[in-house]
Amino acid sequence: MDRLSLLIAYAAEAGTRPFRPGRHDCALFAAGWVKLATGQDLARGWRSTYRSLKRGQRLLEEAGFADHMAFAAAHLPEIAPAFAQLGDLAVLDDQAFGIVAGEMIYCLKPEGLGLVPRGQMRRTFQVRSA
Repeated sequence: MDRLSLLIAYAAEAGTRPFRPGRHDCALFAAGWVKLATGQDLARGWRSTYRSLKRGQRLLEEAGFADHMAFAAAHLPEIAPAFAQLGDLAVLDDQAFGIVAGEMIYCLKPEGLGLVPRGQMRRTFQVRSA
């Protein structure tokens, strides 16, 4: 399956599940994509360890990361948003993670899975297959 088809299938499946901190939130949505695309499981040891986004933030801080963006930067190469390609991770205006899908970005928020314009990217992290 090509990368676009894989991403569309991943997003479609993710959109069927409710937003739940620690189980299915924007960070775990992004980490699930990284695992599918590369085999690297960035969320191992983090899933189901928090039930609120505040608690997730505290756990990151206890592990030495200022926030989820610092965690991503420790594991993935950061690139300029202008160079983001299909399947790269994006940090949006509201600091939620999303996945680049051309001119739009898939994002998972409490109201569900959606698409936002590429112009909302503030930081991006490269996701490349091994």
